Amino acid sequence: MAKYDRILLKLSGQALAGEGSFGIDPGKVQELAAEVAAVAQAGVQLGLVVGGGNFFRGAAAAAKTMDRVAADHMGMLATVINALALQDALERQGAPTRVMTAIEMRQVAEPYIRRRAIRHLDKGRIVIFAAGTSNPYFSTDTAAALRALEIKAQVVAKGTRVNGVYDKDPLASQDAVLYPQVSYGEVLSKALGVLDGTAVAMCRENRLPMIVFNLNVPGNIMRISMGEPVGTLIH
Repeated sequence: MAKYDRILLKLSGQALAGEGSFGIDPGKVQELAAEVAAVAQAGVQLGLVVGGGNFFRGAAAAAKTMDRVAADHMGMLATVINALALQDALERQGAPTRVMTAIEMRQVAEPYIRRRAIRHLDKGRIVIFAAGTSNPYFSTDTAAALRALEIKAQVVAKGTRVNGVYDKDPLASQDAVLYPQVSYGEVLSKALGVLDGTAVAMCRENRLPMIVFNLNVPGNIMRISMGEPVGTLIH
């Protein structure tokens, strides 16, 4: 039996690119969709926030002299592309899905309305939240924390390329130590970096637990929903 009734799952745009560094890998998207659909079929209500880094990173572009606000808006539009790709893959799995965007584009998705999103979840639909918060200078991690609080999710689960939160970058240091559990304060004070600080602070203020886990391990999303110890719990 599932431990959580409602989960906010945060996926990076890079997760959809598979082994590539740009664009969408259809095979990888189908794999992810199959896992997410299986969790939904187990009775867990799922909200998804997906990044856009496989197409465009606003902060990186701004660092190369582009206006930050324009660059962030371009990054938000990239998340809509990813959301539509995920929606298509999920519906191929037979999972009813809605894309809701913080930037209105009614021809392709519903505008984000909190009460409507909750109604979709209550009806068993997977809701994909796109276009971040619609505001520049905020990451999709922060958008995930905000949407989780708005829909009253019980946990934010962030899928990454590593097994959880480490004391240093595990991709650069072989002696990096994994934290099974860590406090919000430690993540912020030690600048552990796996999550945006604003998102962590928001979850700390509202006592919303976060789980950081390896998205590349098949079955991890289901294990989290069942309450198995996976990755790092931030609380």
